[in-house]
Amino acid sequence: MALILQLETASTNCSVSLAREGELLAYKEHNSPSFSHSEQLHLFIKDVLEAAGVSLQQLKAIAVSKGPGSYTGLRIGVSAAKGLCYALGIPLISTRTLRGIALQKEVSSGVIISMLDARRMEVYAAVFNAAHEEVKPTRAVIIEASSFKEFAEKGKVHLVGSGASKCKEVLTHLNFSFDDTLVPTSRTMSEEAYQKFQQGSFEDVAYFEPYYLKDFILQQKKK
Repeated sequence: MALILQLETASTNCSVSLAREGELLAYKEHNSPSFSHSEQLHLFIKDVLEAAGVSLQQLKAIAVSKGPGSYTGLRIGVSAAKGLCYALGIPLISTRTLRGIALQKEVSSGVIISMLDARRMEVYAAVFNAAHEEVKPTRAVIIEASSFKEFAEKGKVHLVGSGASKCKEVLTHLNFSFDDTLVPTSRTMSEEAYQKFQQGSFEDVAYFEPYYLKDFILQQKKK
């Protein structure tokens, strides 16, 4: 019985859930701009395990959202996951943060572009098709009028996540739609985490680092 504890701390949403063989059993989360992960994460873990009637010793793996996202948030989540893996002698699994956002959006056609706000006109973005399969991997993008034009010219483009808000005034093609209310959540980690568990696709607990993706293309100064 594969019981996997799932941690998502890449954004303002501190989220913990428990899944059995890919099926969600319990979760607890709180989305706050104050980034209270350090105070809430371990309490949420305790509450979720108690709600499901499961002990730490019954867990078979810990899954953590690997980023990109908040530097501090990612460090807190990964540190907690590593500590539990060491203490319990169980494997560590990482899941894609931006795919977790995309999974919350159900569409019949076009593409979903998950994006997290970075700074100024910069976002972390990844592109998925209507079946939530990755079309373009996670990368750093500076939003300009021509951004994602190749997708908008072919059909609907659903921009989701905190980075979508800064695109509204810049991306004016009629095929663009915007939803900046979606945040990363551990509730969408179950499928990928269980799949990796079955495949034995585990991270090295000693050396695993979050996917910070901090570097952006430098814009040259005008002469």
